[in-house]
Amino acid sequence: MSAWPTELRLSKDRRTLHVAFEDGASFAIAAELLRVESPSAEVQGHGPTQKKTIPGKREVEILKVEPVGHYAVKLTFDDMHDTGIFGWDYLRELGETGVAKLQAYLDALEAQGLSRERGGRR
Repeated sequence: MSAWPTELRLSKDRRTLHVAFEDGASFAIAAELLRVESPSAEVQGHGPTQKKTIPGKREVEILKVEPVGHYAVKLTFDDMHDTGIFGWDYLRELGETGVAKLQAYLDALEAQGLSRERGGRR
């Protein structure tokens, strides 16, 4: 593991996870991005071609952040999704590539006729 966090803090509105790393890098990662890029099998499937586009998560909130050993956290979202284990390296990756990942998500929603808003349909 190359990324080691020094701070993990949930914003008051529960829509942003702030992560700082020992090398000085820090990121504010939107709950929406964390939810739609969850490392869970529900989102990622069991292979690269099985990834699902999850609509309707623009306003999703993080209810709980729980440590998993010394290597990860488990996030519980207000839609009750709680099966993704976010390792430190994955949180770092989301912080570094979040803008591109969010754009890819928005493009996938558009291509599938889906929406970020609750209900998920345009």
